[in-house]
Amino acid sequence: MKEMKFETKVIHVGGEPDPTTGAIMPPIFQTSTYVQSSPGEHKGYEYSRSHNPTRTRLQECLASTENAKHCFVTASGLSASTLIMHMLPKGSKILCGDDVYGGTYRLFSKVFPEIHHYKFVDTTNLKNLEKEINEFKPALIWLETPTNPLLKISDVRAISDLAKKVGSLTVVDNTFMSPFFQNPLDQGADIVLHSMTKFINGHSDVVGGALMFNSDEIRDKIFFYQNAIGPSQSPFDSWLVLRGLKTLAVRMKAHEQNAIKISTFLENHPKVERVVYPGLKSHPQHDLAKKQMKGFGGMITFFLKGGIAESRRFLENLKLFALAESLGGVESLVDHPAIMTHASIPKEVREQLGIYDNLIRLSVGIEDSDDLIKDLEIAFSKV
Repeated sequence: MKEMKFETKVIHVGGEPDPTTGAIMPPIFQTSTYVQSSPGEHKGYEYSRSHNPTRTRLQECLASTENAKHCFVTASGLSASTLIMHMLPKGSKILCGDDVYGGTYRLFSKVFPEIHHYKFVDTTNLKNLEKEINEFKPALIWLETPTNPLLKISDVRAISDLAKKVGSLTVVDNTFMSPFFQNPLDQGADIVLHSMTKFINGHSDVVGGALMFNSDEIRDKIFFYQNAIGPSQSPFDSWLVLRGLKTLAVRMKAHEQNAIKISTFLENHPKVERVVYPGLKSHPQHDLAKKQMKGFGGMITFFLKGGIAESRRFLENLKLFALAESLGGVESLVDHPAIMTHASIPKEVREQLGIYDNLIRLSVGIEDSDDLIKDLEIAFSKV
């Protein structure tokens, strides 16, 4: 299986026909417990919080996509992040990118600040980051690349090398790129995190998270806390994600193809102040994107000319782009981070980062690109 291409792995790894019936689609093991032949003697499954055959299939498939040895799936992306925080010794220092998902910022700044020590820095500036690493000596460096919502790109290879010099783990939230476009473990990262809610599942009907890594020591720690705390993904949701994974490759190609056309359209539009998309030459880390990613993804950020009133009018007049939180589904979504996904970040912090009231985030779906551009054009005409 390791020699197979990505498109083949997402269909066949973990998707083997059921050995009992020959069913081409594996059944859902919708059970909470398993019969034992004698106390402690079972077939590898005791209780579905700990292990479940459907979840096992999904974890095998996901591990193959990130070229990982181990994978654990959880009830949400934030529950996956929580497991990592519990895995660290109390009082650990975490160096985190300054532009991260609002839920991650809230988790670190509101839930765990009395357990660990956090510092938020710009991870795109390697010179300053190296200084921070050497002075702060973190136990863990947390990267989003590209970031949410400013699509800043960090050099995974270089940062992982710097982390290893001080004995720090590197975690990369790879949600925006999916395993199809980027594989951080291959570039030196220790743990890859995904919100499976997004591109991996791709159909806006499941909430889930995933952690992939190669270390047996990390495996033992993560399993202990997942089993002890209980944020395991349900069998049915695991089955849905396994189903969604089969089309991940074709979906990501379509997302990117549409995003390239739409980002070019936006960059030339008179009512747009600035466009941020890794596939555009105007992106400050465009060359790094070409080097460490296999594609540019389906996420676009742009700044509308105007303020909150103009942004509201634009958003209220979109039809195909649904105004909703989340991203990565086959349908196109539009988000206003300052009010929606990043509202938990204080306004002064948001604006220091560049998340202003005229920032619009697009999750470009796989509809016809001409229809999507027409939808945008009609909304612009109302501003």
